[in-house]
Amino acid sequence: MEFVDYYNILGVDKKATEDDIKKAYRKLARKLHPDLNPNDKDAHKKFQQVNEANEVLSDAEKRKKYDQYGKDWKHADQFEQQRHSQGQSPFSSGNQQFGGGDDGDFSNFFESMFGGSGRSRQTKFRGQDYNAELNLGLTDAMETHQQTLSVNGKNIRITIPAGVENGQIIKLKGHGAPGVNGGPAGDLFITFIIATHPGFKRMGNDLYTHAVIDLYTAVLGGETTIDTMKGKVKLKVNPETQYGTKIRLKGKGFPVYKKEGEFGDLYVTYDIKLPTQLTEKQKELFTELSKLK
Repeated sequence: MEFVDYYNILGVDKKATEDDIKKAYRKLARKLHPDLNPNDKDAHKKFQQVNEANEVLSDAEKRKKYDQYGKDWKHADQFEQQRHSQGQSPFSSGNQQFGGGDDGDFSNFFESMFGGSGRSRQTKFRGQDYNAELNLGLTDAMETHQQTLSVNGKNIRITIPAGVENGQIIKLKGHGAPGVNGGPAGDLFITFIIATHPGFKRMGNDLYTHAVIDLYTAVLGGETTIDTMKGKVKLKVNPETQYGTKIRLKGKGFPVYKKEGEFGDLYVTYDIKLPTQLTEKQKELFTELSKLK
């Protein structure tokens, strides 16, 4: 198995922090995403490599194994278990210390364990889990829809239920690394990153927005039309509506995750726009009003 330098793929050094790795991954993922490079096979291949590198280096435990065992990091647990059963330290053999990327004793050991004869070759081991991030817009998260993910060179089509939350993690069983010696495959864990929206703020299943009404409508009452995530809605404005008044539109919020037909509420806060460039007549009328206080 050829050694793959994940640090080089992300363009960071071995002392890179978790934030360094996250920033490097997101920058490359945006640049190489298949949606932006639909006909570029080289970009598609690099995108897969970047995802694979991030899956390992963004996970503290996997990164530790990768740094210690190099190309054989996926079998680190089996190696340590086997060494322990032989009464030896999992990280040394006599005076020999093992380091990441060492192709000597590690390779010989793994070849004998997984490719040679004997009882150990029949031991089944579960594959490693994969971790990935999926970016969605707020409007995308409103609707149940399908997306295709590229994980380790394999396309996986998944259905994303409406109402998924920012930071929510779902598990796709069996879509991780293949098992060893016929063992079960690992799982794929997907973390959803929901982008902010310029017009709406989401809190749980509720949405919050602002609507601007003019002074005359606020004082005398009337109607105004506002935007919701599902289109425009006409609202009745009560007379003498104050700045900052908040109203609730029941069922006009975000869909509840995996509860079909259930929605949160939409809260609308009124902002009042004062008139500008008044005529002399309008100024006189406001002056008269001020005297009636």
